Amino acid sequence: MTGSSGQSLAGQAAAKAARREERMAWQLAAPAIILILVLVLLPTLAVFVFSLTNYELGYDDFQFIGFENYVELFSDRTFLISLKNTVLYTAIVAPCSVLIGLGVALLIESETRGRAFFRTAYFLPVASLLVAMATVFQYLLHPTIGPVNAILSMLGIAGPNWLGSSSTVLISLAIIGIWQSVGFNMVLFLAGLTAIPRDLYAAAEVDGAKSSWERFRLVTWPMLGPTMLFVITISIINAVKVFETVKTLTEGGPNKGSEVLLWTIYQEGFVYLRVGYASAMTVIFLAVLIVLMILQYRVVDRKVHYT
Repeated sequence: MTGSSGQSLAGQAAAKAARREERMAWQLAAPAIILILVLVLLPTLAVFVFSLTNYELGYDDFQFIGFENYVELFSDRTFLISLKNTVLYTAIVAPCSVLIGLGVALLIESETRGRAFFRTAYFLPVASLLVAMATVFQYLLHPTIGPVNAILSMLGIAGPNWLGSSSTVLISLAIIGIWQSVGFNMVLFLAGLTAIPRDLYAAAEVDGAKSSWERFRLVTWPMLGPTMLFVITISIINAVKVFETVKTLTEGGPNKGSEVLLWTIYQEGFVYLRVGYASAMTVIFLAVLIVLMILQYRVVDRKVHYT
């Protein structure tokens, strides 16, 4: 009897300790939970509710119209063009910025001299304000006085009107997006490369991996899996969210050649004041991001080697 009562007392004490730890955990997590609720979940819910209305900024009256905004969206030529341009922009910028960032990181990591200089030089585009750099890009890509077309003309190639033609404007913005993203991806890859144990390279060399390509394929690439997954995720999100270059350099033109989702949402919500319609676009925008992330994690995460 004494032994059983002692065990029950010990069990009660353990249960009280567990409940006390649980309460403390909730208290510690409460500020973060409240911030997520107030700053993320409630605004998202508000956007979805507005998307079911015909609310226009400045008007007191609005009605719930169900999914009429969504029906209108998929017959809206401007929205469909912006969706297509966003997909094309992301398909160019995300993979190119990831691959170039990885290549630059590998080159810097293999070089013993000048590492700090090259890190700083490649990271400068990330630190610089893109709005302030707009004048520079307008000059570089100017069809008559720009140095890019001047170099092409010396090679016997007629340079296009980079930002003034609907056939080249999206490519021009994508090049600027790659320029801006490479430095950030490089820093992330450098952190991943630094975390790889040097012993693995020595072991691979003992096992017969003599060339740099074999060491990269057998050691570097698998060990960079978590970093690669994170970089791909960030690159896709940043590419889909393109806005500053469009607002500063082209404003969606010419002939909607650079019309992207965030620019269309901005126009509908803050220029035409159609908040309900812009909210429906925002919901579609968030849905696209969520689908991309789910597909990416299902496909890429299975191939990632976690240490």
